Amino acid sequence: MKACIYMRVSTADKQEVGMQKLAIERYCSLNEIKPLKVFKDIGVSGKKESRPDFDKMLKGLREKEFDTLICYELTRIGRSVQHLINLFEEFDNKGIRFISVTQNFDTSKPEGKLMLRMLMILSEYERELIVSRVNDGLARAKAEGKKLGRRKGSKDKKQRRKSGYLLRWNKAD
Repeated sequence: MKACIYMRVSTADKQEVGMQKLAIERYCSLNEIKPLKVFKDIGVSGKKESRPDFDKMLKGLREKEFDTLICYELTRIGRSVQHLINLFEEFDNKGIRFISVTQNFDTSKPEGKLMLRMLMILSEYERELIVSRVNDGLARAKAEGKKLGRRKGSKDKKQRRKSGYLLRWNKAD
């Protein structure tokens, strides 16, 4: 088995991969797996399909450097159902084994594929709930008269340029 590990946390300042690392190391030790490489993205949302180390990991899987991907849980790979479906279809076509150390399922069996699809849907639903809660919290704070946004600091004496923002949105047209 040529295994690699992937870990991800969404925010760099409030989260770390320590818990994921411990669980994966314990799993690998119990199953006598010696991973060839560890990939980790810190401060990158699972909503994004392209992430620095995630892209390197996919390249290694596509070039057959690895045949097994070990991850803490499915949500570390992604949160979009369509992205996950495409990704796991590719894994299936290339014979890549996926191991989630906290969600025990085998994608080579019909039951495992069903479980994977259900987890994909729940993962996207969980992300949508988080976004909804954050927006509700922001609306409540605004209704209470709280100022939103970051505080002005020593570097914020001048009005900010709007050119980059305007250029970005004009390109979208």
